[in-house]
Amino acid sequence: MSQSIVDVVDLKMHFPVKRGFFRRKVGEVKAIDGVSFSINPGETLGLVGESGCGKTTVGRCITRLYRPSEGQIIFEGSDISHMSEHKIRQHRKRMSLVFQDPYSALNPRMHAKDIVGETLKTHKLVSGKKEYEERIAELFIMSGLSPDMMDRYPHEFSGGQRQRLSIARSLACDPTLIVCDEPISALDVSMQAQILNLLQELQEKKPNLSYLFISHDLLAVQYISHRVAVMYLGRIVEMSNSVELYANTLHPYSQALLSAQPVPDPVVEETRSRIILTGDVPTPLNPPNGCTFHTRCPRAKPECSATVPALVDVGNDHFVACHCL
Repeated sequence: MSQSIVDVVDLKMHFPVKRGFFRRKVGEVKAIDGVSFSINPGETLGLVGESGCGKTTVGRCITRLYRPSEGQIIFEGSDISHMSEHKIRQHRKRMSLVFQDPYSALNPRMHAKDIVGETLKTHKLVSGKKEYEERIAELFIMSGLSPDMMDRYPHEFSGGQRQRLSIARSLACDPTLIVCDEPISALDVSMQAQILNLLQELQEKKPNLSYLFISHDLLAVQYISHRVAVMYLGRIVEMSNSVELYANTLHPYSQALLSAQPVPDPVVEETRSRIILTGDVPTPLNPPNGCTFHTRCPRAKPECSATVPALVDVGNDHFVACHCL
C-alpha cells in the first residue's frame, strides 16, 4: 500500500467540566486519552468497543467536528488537528461522515437532491443546473437509489433508503476517507447486509476510498474491515488485521467482548464459554491509574495499576496493550 490517507498520533480529547455561577473548570472528561493508528488507501479500519469508550469522538476529531486537545491528525500529508476553520475547508471535501441515525442527519425541509447536492454548491464543484442534476442522478444510482426520487423529502424514504441517501451525500465530493459512525445500528438485519455490501461495492469501484467503520456490532466489523482496533475507556487496547484478531484474540477485554457476541450456530453457542466481567466501566471523568481495564480484568497484577501499558507488536502486525501477556 502507498502512503497512509490518515495518521492519528497520540490523539487526546478532554472535555472540560464546569460548575458554579462563574463556570469554573473542576475537571475533565477524558473521552480519548492517547490514541494512535493509521488508515491506508482502500482500507477499512473497524473501531469497536462498548458504548462510551470514545469511538464516536475519534471519528468526530478526524473530521474536525471537534478540535482535539492534544495529538496530531495527519490527513493526506497535512496536520489538520489544530488547523483554522478557513484553512481546513479545502480538506473537508476529501473526507465525509455517515451518521448513525439517517433521519435526524437529514434536513426534513429539503428535497433529497438538495441534501445530496449541498456540498457540491458549497465547494463549487458544478458549473450549472444541468451538471448539478446529472451529478446528483449519478450519485443516486451509485447508492442504489432511483433518480426519480430526487424530488422527495426525507420522510418519504424508508430507513434503509435514508441511509443510502446519507451515503450518496457523503460521496458528493469524491472523498478519500469516509467515517461511518454506527451506520447500520438503526436498520433491520436485511437492510444492514445491503448497506454493508453497498459500502464494499463502492470501495471496489473507488480503490483509494478508505473507511473508518465505527460499530459495536462485532460480526459486521469482521465482515467489512481489513483491520480492527478495540477501544476501552479512551484507549486502543488491541489492533490487528481482521482474521488475526478474531482467530487469536489476546487482550482480556477483547476476549470478553468477543465472548458476548452471539454465534448463529446453536451447537457452538451452547458449548462455548462466556467471560463475565465484574464491576462497572469506570467513569472517564476519573479513569483508573495505569491500565484502565485493571479494575475489571481477571488477570490483573500490581503492575497493571501503576503503569500504562504500551501498544506493542507481538508479531504478525498484532498490537496489544497489556502487562499480562
